[in-house]
Amino acid sequence: MSATPDPTTAPVVPADVNALSEKVWPPDARRAEDGSLTLGGVPVADLRHRFGTPLYVIDEIAVRNRAREVREAFDAAAVRHGTRATVYYAGKAFLCTEAVRWVTAEGLNVDVATGGELAVALAAGTDPARLGLHGNNKSEIELTRAVTAGVGTVVVDSGIEIERLASIAAGHGVVQNVAVRVNSGVHAETHDFLATAHEDQKFGFTLSAAEAAVGRIRELPSLRFTGLHCHIGSQIFGAAGFAESASRVIGLHARLLRDGEELTVNLGGGFGIAYTDADEPTPIADLADEIIAAVAEQCADRGIPVPPLAFEPGRAIVGRAGVTLYEVGTVKPVAVGDDLERVYVSVDGGMSDNARPALYGAAYSARLASRRSDAAPALARVVGKHCEAGDIVVDAEWLPGDVTAGDLLAVPATGAYCFSLSSTYNYVPRPPVIAVGDGAARVIVRGETIDDLLARDAGMPVATTEGNE
Repeated sequence: MSATPDPTTAPVVPADVNALSEKVWPPDARRAEDGSLTLGGVPVADLRHRFGTPLYVIDEIAVRNRAREVREAFDAAAVRHGTRATVYYAGKAFLCTEAVRWVTAEGLNVDVATGGELAVALAAGTDPARLGLHGNNKSEIELTRAVTAGVGTVVVDSGIEIERLASIAAGHGVVQNVAVRVNSGVHAETHDFLATAHEDQKFGFTLSAAEAAVGRIRELPSLRFTGLHCHIGSQIFGAAGFAESASRVIGLHARLLRDGEELTVNLGGGFGIAYTDADEPTPIADLADEIIAAVAEQCADRGIPVPPLAFEPGRAIVGRAGVTLYEVGTVKPVAVGDDLERVYVSVDGGMSDNARPALYGAAYSARLASRRSDAAPALARVVGKHCEAGDIVVDAEWLPGDVTAGDLLAVPATGAYCFSLSSTYNYVPRPPVIAVGDGAARVIVRGETIDDLLARDAGMPVATTEGNE
């Protein structure tokens, strides 16, 4: 039976199924002389031997270098247009204490969205003045923790939150800096669940309602209005949506600006990365310059100075730095047409460690990691071990036709929103996170065990098993 793909759904057959795309893989991903994959100078066989599979692997040097590159790109673009820029790392993309230390050491601030994320950032030793707290439904406990910890900016999302925060700040004798999240009404070119600035949306104030919200904040002595915030969505490749959003937000900024006042405009993040060779994200330096140039043009039209700017990349910092390693358990050819066969490659993880394909139809690629193969390519679908038909890791990929049980499979570009969205569905323990670099590997997030899962079950007097089987 032929493995000729359906041209409407299958990726292009690669010239070499062993090749590693520079757009998708971490910069230090390599094939060793024996054909096996190394990540951060560490052979994948060593990673499997030491830590098991599945396994999140993140290249610390790649994260640090990318954080510095992004910060320098926005710094340079801001200076060219007579202002300054602050870059916040969007912690929701991937958060643990080590990741926070990496990005803050490279000059980034940190954006957190819940009390849990705030706790991680503070546990990492971050200066709370370098933190921004987001969220459309912050609890009194979360707001109190932010105020008492000294969080630099709380981004408010509703009238109820303004009153709640003002009361908490007053009760602690604090004047809290606040920014107002604005829904700019821009329809970003991304998945509906990733778009966050269209009108029918839970986040932020409409442009008209935002003016009243700012007016109320200025009436409250325990709050200090410091600027506007907007975020149009995630995994966006071009600057057009950001430019359109900037035109609307700068209009509001101009109306709110008082003589002698300096207000920051935070345009959020959402800068896309390549998950497959088909993706073409705009280089970050070009994106920074195009966005800030659009802001400068809007300010010039209104006769106002370019305000201090802020940005919140997350995926753009950590996405490419991450790779997930799986072990192949079964390989099963399935006829999907008169002359078409698809090979189902089942691995020892799945939607519990990467929910994005099920949530958004996200596309990924994969490579045989434990060896090089000269076998003819076969159209494959990489699937997980969960009791769901939609448990798909990679929907369509060309893998060597001799892929078999026991092989290691690597899925790149999993640094963002994989660990963050992980679950224990089907009581599958979450994998550890291993940092690699310069030939060394270390655990930065411990993997769960069955005993960890049973420990939360009030009906279990004692843990009865070990391991991840």
